[in-house]
Amino acid sequence: MLKKIQESAENYLETILILHQRTGAVRSIDIAAEMEFSKPSVSVAMKHLRERGCITVDRDGFITLTEEGRTIAESVYERHLLFTRWLTPLGVPEELAASYVAGFFGAVCQEAAHLDAAGLHRMAGTATPGGINWMVKDFLTQQGGFQMWA
Repeated sequence: MLKKIQESAENYLETILILHQRTGAVRSIDIAAEMEFSKPSVSVAMKHLRERGCITVDRDGFITLTEEGRTIAESVYERHLLFTRWLTPLGVPEELAASYVAGFFGAVCQEAAHLDAAGLHRMAGTATPGGINWMVKDFLTQQGGFQMWA
């Protein structure tokens, strides 16, 4: 069973996954550059992720996701891709959609974090208060962007 981790840890794990797919090797400095965080902040986060068993770091400083870390990272990445792909057909530019999705999950990710892709698709079809459509509309309205794509 996966451990419950904070959103910031999920973001680090997702970034490690993406960087590994992009370059094949990941170090703390790469994460700091990608996320625009300080190296000390990333070092502290990597220490916590090591302690939680989500990553390993070899003697040369290369970071690898453990099985659990990879599972969490892939789940987060899948959710982000799902919602980005859901917003782009509405006319939201992909880069902006990805930014909105990151903010959206920061605001309401606990509502959908336990769902798999099929559950997210079912939830995305709801327009009742508390459903994803409702939450996305509310979030985008707060961002000042919903009117542009309504």
